[in-house]
Amino acid sequence: MNPKKLYETTFIVNAAFEDQDIDGVVSKVTSFLQNNGGEIVEVNKWGRRRLAYPINKKFNGYYVHLVYSTLPSSVPSFERLLVLDDTIMRHLILELPVALQELRKQRALTEGKTGSGNNISIETEEKTESKVETVKSL
Repeated sequence: MNPKKLYETTFIVNAAFEDQDIDGVVSKVTSFLQNNGGEIVEVNKWGRRRLAYPINKKFNGYYVHLVYSTLPSSVPSFERLLVLDDTIMRHLILELPVALQELRKQRALTEGKTGSGNNISIETEEKTESKVETVKSL
């Protein structure tokens, strides 16, 4: 059994920085996870967006979404890195439920067979949604 769990983190970097500086922050975060035994599944750079409310008198932020698997014991040190980094304005770390982890595995298998991640049937997604509801009710 694998003791690693699947997490997702969304963080907002100060949009006043240049693209190279933002890429440096993203690489620092991903390398920290990899150095502590984590495996990066996805890195999604959503880009510059207007904030819903000002943070530290800033109105725009650069959004980054990470999906990764790591040991639960390394999450507090990762969160400390995000809090202490002055370039990161906000962050949110979530542990993904087991049902979503299974869906990601199914998608990975489907992508390996067909080459496209959009071929999962709606029926499979509905089953997964019912599993998530079951997990929530427990």
